Amino acid sequence: MGITDVGLQREHNEDSFAVLSEHDLFIVADGMGGHRAGDVASRLASESISDFFQRTAGEEVTWPFHFDSALSESENRLLTAIRLANRQIYEHSLKSQDLRGMGTTVVGALFNPDTRKMYVGHVGDSRAYVIRDGRISQLTRDHSLVNDYLKVMPDMPEDQRSELPKNVITRALGMQDSVEVDLLAHEVRVGDTFVLCSDGLSGMISDAEILQVAGQNVDLGDACRRLTALANEHGGEDNITAVLVRIVAKDGADGSDNRGKGSPSSDRPAPVSSAAADTLI
Repeated sequence: MGITDVGLQREHNEDSFAVLSEHDLFIVADGMGGHRAGDVASRLASESISDFFQRTAGEEVTWPFHFDSALSESENRLLTAIRLANRQIYEHSLKSQDLRGMGTTVVGALFNPDTRKMYVGHVGDSRAYVIRDGRISQLTRDHSLVNDYLKVMPDMPEDQRSELPKNVITRALGMQDSVEVDLLAHEVRVGDTFVLCSDGLSGMISDAEILQVAGQNVDLGDACRRLTALANEHGGEDNITAVLVRIVAKDGADGSDNRGKGSPSSDRPAPVSSAAADTLI
């Protein structure tokens, strides 16, 4: 299922998410631009990325952007899908006065069992974390005004940093006809848990609290609900969305589920998501 919740202080939910189990693809988007426009932008992002993966799954399809030979096919596919979503959101915004200026953040994670890597592409301040061996690490870097200042002024005094607006993002889908997408590849291990979320979650609870809830070997759907409840307990100032993915061992020969049987990490890994916490993908 994943989880998306309106929160306690918003009247409308502008977040969206998608889980495509057949493609090992997971998406979270956080829209902006007003009551209707943000909802439209985030939904377009999720649907456009999902649609591209479905259309390019089996047959030869012409991709709308240049294939980067320096990247793997998985990386190119994720990058192209996000760029295509940006173009569609931008073009839709030009067709209606009500949609002018709409945009959305996005974070997408694509698992490739052959390379044993999770590929993460993102724009904006929706985040991806990985939990491993009792520790949590943020994989993405927020595209925010604060971070941009710190990139060029890493020694900025705390008093100056506190004066910067904290909720201003500097990159989003739909703002222009092209967009720069940050892309990373993370080598997975059996037992890794990935957390994709909008800033309605990460802005309301600490990384340590995310670790405390999602780092335990609990049902991922339950963990999503607990994270959402905790964000609301802390004020619920924004829409809240979370998708959790855990890497489990899958026997390479017959595809049987080896969870809980002491399977070695050399077994073929596979993701289990909060969309189907008891189903091996």
